[in-house]
Amino acid sequence: MPRPIARVLTLLELLQAGGTRTVAELAGRLDVDERTVRRYVDHLLDLDVPVESVRGRYGGYRLAPGYRMPPLMLSDDEALAVLLGLVAGRRAGLLTTTGAASETAAAKIRRVLPERLGRKLDAVLGTLAFTAPPGESAAPETTVLLTIADAVRQHWPISLRYTAADGRRSERTLHPYGLVAHSGKWYVTGTDPAIGEDRTLRLDRITDARTLPGSFEPPTEFDPAEHVLTGLATAPYRYKVTLRIQGTAEQIHTRLPASIAIVTDSPSASEAQPWSHVELRAERLDWLPAVLASLDLSFVIEQPAELRTLVSEFADRLLNSARQTP
Repeated sequence: MPRPIARVLTLLELLQAGGTRTVAELAGRLDVDERTVRRYVDHLLDLDVPVESVRGRYGGYRLAPGYRMPPLMLSDDEALAVLLGLVAGRRAGLLTTTGAASETAAAKIRRVLPERLGRKLDAVLGTLAFTAPPGESAAPETTVLLTIADAVRQHWPISLRYTAADGRRSERTLHPYGLVAHSGKWYVTGTDPAIGEDRTLRLDRITDARTLPGSFEPPTEFDPAEHVLTGLATAPYRYKVTLRIQGTAEQIHTRLPASIAIVTDSPSASEAQPWSHVELRAERLDWLPAVLASLDLSFVIEQPAELRTLVSEFADRLLNSARQTP
């Protein structure tokens, strides 16, 4: 079974801080048992990292004196790709609670670049403008993200401490199928084995995540991203809106994305231009008339009746505006 690379790298970082670290101390910092620590050390030795074993009462592990990681060599294209990736990640809200790490990482890379390349990259980053505003981030704990990612890959069950939107706290067991990043938030989706139902949880509301013994077999052809979008589109809101729109799902999703609306073929479609059945939920309806008008497609409102009134009033305002003369 592949070793959890994140913990192996964390072990190397702890040893690079200097001194001798006891096996018990390393086990506590990595949240594993002592036997696993020794296995991680063997992995570092396989990578030619000179880890020394120190015997005695205060023994443990340390790096050989004078050892340093080799320098990171980046081409011009690679350096630009890394820095732009860090900038884009910050703007998209894809950060953890140690969000400053992206800024310090960028600063470290910038510091070791040749002056010629550094000036050019500064020019790119200093003149770059974005058309979209920065995303609102709901950052998860770094350890939570890494633990869950490891469990998804290894098909391990996990135990979670979770705080719901209404403030209720609970401990849950989850068989995690996938991680999804959407609109500046991280989600994990999977099945609660205690009740046999699917669950989608926000990572920023998880305060602790631990892997449990055993493993599970995830369902075949399960799409975590589609599952999260469907869950968001069907979440309980004040209004349930159902429509028939004369257009394809691709056309409709240009204005009503999959995270908002579920689009299916209309069973009554008999014309050359297909009709689709659209279902969505919303806390307010006042934004919908303009969106429906922007689709430029014929539509029929099935429910609620309040939406028909809002669309009529919106149409009257447009007509009155069109009749105005300079």
